[in-house]
Amino acid sequence: MIVVDWGTSSFRAFRLNADGSVRDRRAAPLGIMAIGDGDFAAALQDQIAPWLAEGEDRVLLSGMIGSRQGWREAPYLACPAGAADLAAALIDLDFPGAQVKLVPGLSARRTPLSVPEVMRGEETQLVGLLATGGEGDPATASTAPQALLVCLPGTHSKWARLADRRIAGFTTHMTGEVFAVLRDHSILGRLMPKGLTGASDASADAPGFELGLARSADAGGLLHHLFGVRTLGLFGDLPATEAAAYLSGLLIGHELRAAMPASAEVRLVGAAPLCALYARAIAVLGGRAVLAGSDTAAAGLAHIGGLAGWN
Repeated sequence: MIVVDWGTSSFRAFRLNADGSVRDRRAAPLGIMAIGDGDFAAALQDQIAPWLAEGEDRVLLSGMIGSRQGWREAPYLACPAGAADLAAALIDLDFPGAQVKLVPGLSARRTPLSVPEVMRGEETQLVGLLATGGEGDPATASTAPQALLVCLPGTHSKWARLADRRIAGFTTHMTGEVFAVLRDHSILGRLMPKGLTGASDASADAPGFELGLARSADAGGLLHHLFGVRTLGLFGDLPATEAAAYLSGLLIGHELRAAMPASAEVRLVGAAPLCALYARAIAVLGGRAVLAGSDTAAAGLAHIGGLAGWN
């Protein structure tokens, strides 16, 4: 089986063995926004043609490829939802020479009138976390905890609550996107060296990052705190080389104070540099971070495919 995590800016494909382990992989900066003509079938064919030529005939997709801007919009499943629910709701896509199915995303509301939350792609990572025992090791699958708090840092960070091996609910924080907008398109970026494009460019042990985390605990709120990124630089209290790290710490600090209960244990799923920032911030704020294993998306897709009879 071939499984694909296809997002807004990236394409990751995995060729799996019968037991769900990764046999081969490939990645490309070929997110859905890069497919200008909207011919996703042709783009997929180009990426996985060698595997198809060797006999693979089942392809399972997840991520923003199932959004309104993707191949086909897949309706969201409502939380709580688990792997079996996702497997039962797969959507068939037309593709010559192989069966292609699409995993739907998830939605969450605390009440019928509350603001909705949505995710596409992260649900497979969460399923993978559960399928591999919460640590990324398939050998521990039978010992998976019954309740987990999981953070998936990124452009739109997700904080998910897992209970009874299902995704009970989640919240979204636009931390990464706000960092990029402020860094590249606001007056705050004028005092920062060029070349930093994301929060993960800051170092977890940078003095500025620690100062930003500390500032997030002060009264005044985020909008007031943000202006201090500029004024600290103007008065020479914050070196230009530390301004991006300070902004990163400030934003992540506000996110954690809103999303993380005191002294919580948090599973982190995502890219290593960004998870390092969050792990440091979680520790400073009194929590405990546990880094998940790699390839949780592939593990989740393998599990969903197995439940759909594709093992």
